[in-house]
Amino acid sequence: MQNLNSTIHAPNRLQICSILSTSAELEFRLIKEQLDVSDSVLSKHLKVLEDAGYVRLKKRSEFGRPRTWISLTSNGRKAFEEHLESLKAIVGNL
Repeated sequence: MQNLNSTIHAPNRLQICSILSTSAELEFRLIKEQLDVSDSVLSKHLKVLEDAGYVRLKKRSEFGRPRTWISLTSNGRKAFEEHLESLKAIVGNL
């Protein structure tokens, strides 16, 4: 198989990277709503991506409420783009 990234390839993590690739950073709740998953499911996937160095999580308070903001790191953006190229190569061979 091509150079598929097993960390990114899981469907929810692929969607997270895809969503984040369009913005500088997004709030946890927005990503959760887009994926239609629970807090714990999203947290687990973000932990895997964070451990790989692909996402950065920042805690900030807004209107007295804690919020988590997530962004792709430069390594995460590069890994996501390489993964997309591998997927395109596979599909292009059909």
